[in-house]
Amino acid sequence: MRKIVLTFGLISGAILAVMMVLAMLFQDHIGIDKGLVVGYTSMVIAFLMVYFGTRAYRDNVAGGKVRFGQAFKVGLLITLIATACYVATWQVIYYKFMPDFFDKYAAAEATMMQQRGASAETIAKATKQMADYKEAYKNPLVNIAMTSIEPLPVGLLFTLVSAGLLSRKRRDEDAVAA
Repeated sequence: MRKIVLTFGLISGAILAVMMVLAMLFQDHIGIDKGLVVGYTSMVIAFLMVYFGTRAYRDNVAGGKVRFGQAFKVGLLITLIATACYVATWQVIYYKFMPDFFDKYAAAEATMMQQRGASAETIAKATKQMADYKEAYKNPLVNIAMTSIEPLPVGLLFTLVSAGLLSRKRRDEDAVAA
């Protein structure tokens, strides 16, 4: 199980890391709104490895049958490895190359809000919130926790769906009952 989890977790993590680096390199061309779409699309692509890893475990290690709990465990471990790669990549990018990220993000967000006709009070509130995030992100533990929240729900969703689709016990029992 360890080899499968590490292999598929690291592949998923590499996809997340490479896509994050590319998105950050081209963030001025992509824009914030499209950057979110690119980011979450890359997460979906990366977390397909949860399905393929769980299937590989079922077919190659578990003899073609896997219970939901075991499939969930494999998927969760793959998700955690991929999330750790994502977080590690962000830590390097943020602290070494983009310590001004929140300043740029707040400015872009304020511009978008102005274009949508938001009030000065609403823009000021959002700008203050970004300043608060910037201050909080100076603490590496907060930075790690907040960054983990981005890919983890997507990975957990893929883990649940994969475990449900690939667990054979329920299907085998249903076939016997019919």
